[in-house]
Amino acid sequence: MRKVLVFNMVSLDGFFEAPDGGIDWHSVDEEFNQFAAGQLDSVEALLFGRVTYQLMAQYWPSSTALEDDPVIAGKMNAKSKIVVSTTLKKAEWNNTRLIGKDALRELRDIKARSGGDLIVFGSGRLTCSLTQAGLIDEFRLMVNPVVLGGGRSLFTGLQERIDLKLLGTRSFANGNLLIRYEPEGKK
Repeated sequence: MRKVLVFNMVSLDGFFEAPDGGIDWHSVDEEFNQFAAGQLDSVEALLFGRVTYQLMAQYWPSSTALEDDPVIAGKMNAKSKIVVSTTLKKAEWNNTRLIGKDALRELRDIKARSGGDLIVFGSGRLTCSLTQAGLIDEFRLMVNPVVLGGGRSLFTGLQERIDLKLLGTRSFANGNLLIRYEPEGKK
């Protein structure tokens, strides 16, 4: 069975977006890029909600991304992608499949098949829905050395408490701290 992983950059005060929706506070350097490349190599497909998908689909195929970050851009563009949306009519980014109605049922079916893991980037509403449905196997939160003082929590809208088990941590020279958890009861 595949696993569904979540990776997000968060501030020390727990936000994954600044009040204006910005992410210019992300602390990214060569060590982070090596981690990101390895993480992309370890999964089969990327899973997005509509908003994050549209931002990623606009950026990663662009000449700016291909020039500034050719390794990550190449991996992002080549990977299989799944976008969950009831409003998006088509998904044109390379290797993208659109899931609309009955998304949780379809994602359960995808997860039950053999194959590599799926990873969610950004996509706060999708992360919350998948968490509530018990479909997340691991949370990977990269705590950045910044306090935003406001913004959007990754778990806005979560209806119940989820107890977590620590899987591991990794510190980065730039002050980032990767924290990995799994929901209690997962194996």
